Amino acid sequence: MTVSATVAELVRDFRAHGRIVIVGASLAGLRAAEALREEGFSGPLTIIGEEPYEPYDRPPLSKQVLKGWVPADHTKLPRLREVDADWRLGVAATGLDRATRHVRLADGEQVPYDRLLIATGTRARQWPNPAEAALEGVYTLRSRDDAARLQQALAARPTRVLIIGAGFIGSEMASVCWELDLPVTVAERGSAPLVGALGGVIGEIAAEMQRDHGVDLHCGVGVSSLEGDESGHVRRARFSDGTTVEADVVVASLGSIRNVEWLEGSGLAAGFWGVGCDAGGRAFDINGVVTDSVYVAGDVARAPHVLYEYQFLAMEHWDNAVLGAEAAAHNMVNLEPRYRPHLLLPSFWSGQFGVNIKSVGVPSFGDEIVFTQGSVKERRFAAAYGRRGRVVAAVSFDHGKWLEYYARLIEESGPFPPPPPGWDRPEDMKPIPAEFPEPGAPTSMPDVVLTGHDPSERRAEFRPRR
Repeated sequence: MTVSATVAELVRDFRAHGRIVIVGASLAGLRAAEALREEGFSGPLTIIGEEPYEPYDRPPLSKQVLKGWVPADHTKLPRLREVDADWRLGVAATGLDRATRHVRLADGEQVPYDRLLIATGTRARQWPNPAEAALEGVYTLRSRDDAARLQQALAARPTRVLIIGAGFIGSEMASVCWELDLPVTVAERGSAPLVGALGGVIGEIAAEMQRDHGVDLHCGVGVSSLEGDESGHVRRARFSDGTTVEADVVVASLGSIRNVEWLEGSGLAAGFWGVGCDAGGRAFDINGVVTDSVYVAGDVARAPHVLYEYQFLAMEHWDNAVLGAEAAAHNMVNLEPRYRPHLLLPSFWSGQFGVNIKSVGVPSFGDEIVFTQGSVKERRFAAAYGRRGRVVAAVSFDHGKWLEYYARLIEESGPFPPPPPGWDRPEDMKPIPAEFPEPGAPTSMPDVVLTGHDPSERRAEFRPRR
């Protein structure tokens, strides 16, 4: 038998009898399971999820669910095909033994695997003071249960809602309060909403948009403490500048934490920014050596990207979860040279105050911005971000039809400032500093994270709403 025939037989045998475990009953976990079956894998497949629910869609949670249009329990993801899996829901993974290839569960069971996919995603960062976080009326928004509880609180018509953090989720929640005609205050430690993701130039436009819609926006201040009444219900917040605001619903929108604690001691390159992996989803160990049996997908993955100087990106995007899971699943049941890279160009959208905000690329990688089309005054424009003479990202407010053009320029390392397409050009097309905060400056965390080569180094970040 030839070498190629032997290799082909090994692949066929694994697809028929290998054991694959997916930790994370998430969007990435479900789409990976479907892709595995599509690739011809017919062996035992186990899906482990900490929540008791089958995978559900998160983008509606901060939009349709909070508005009361869709019940939180009606967000289950559609199945694209039968996965024939052993679902272990409502039980968390607590450890990984790579030597014996077992996943340890909270109920004491150990699940064996031949290939493992880590798709554990992120969770909401809680208010840091446990006693204050326990006050009735204090919420976070990440899970289905979070959305259901917060929707009930908003439906009860609170006298004022305080949102701490003006990233994408915080800003979307402020928009929901405006649509529900609820008084809302937003406190943001950075200089403007969305400043970490889109820079200060766009952040000032977002700030003006919020204030024009009646949002009581406070920038450059933090919340020092939350105060409750005798019954244990939150009633006011004290800001770092000494002022206070009365509120009976408080939402901490402080970014997310990647679910990697269960990997402690596993020898994988797992930390604050997620689990390091190559462009094919294969996890790195702590020495930077690629593994053959452990893969990563979704929000918890951080991989180098060719368009961004091979810096490691962690992307909290819907498309990233789906396409990254499909690439990882393909590679799990194939061998080199049939490995497939996952090189998604990041993109996102967010609906706020009647405006559709879309972006492509990684704005926070750029240091300059130029408005290329439309009108800033009318909040209907497109703008491109540049770095070292090339286009690296673009953003639009109600002008998303042009983003495909900018995506092509980014992929081709097109020049900056770019030649604007079509018509509707603004009078001033001179590049200006994009005004991103310095690394470590207090601000809401973004949705695409450029984490650099050092896992402890925060180069930039960015997180769109899936």
